[in-house]
Amino acid sequence: MSFEAPETKIVETAKIACDGGEGALGHPRVWLHIPEETGFIECGYCDAKYILKGGPADTGSAA
Repeated sequence: MSFEAPETKIVETAKIACDGGEGALGHPRVWLHIPEETGFIECGYCDAKYILKGGPADTGSAA
């Protein structure tokens, strides 16, 4: 069974930081590196999905 990520973001760089975006309700800032072969990564804390623009996972349908 597959679940959709709670939030999907298109990013322009392979190295990004995620802090949950909720201020005090977020999580510790973590640095994530998007692998070239997949073109996406999911945050281990909040499950947000980051897709590298123009990468293999970029289908143009994410908001």
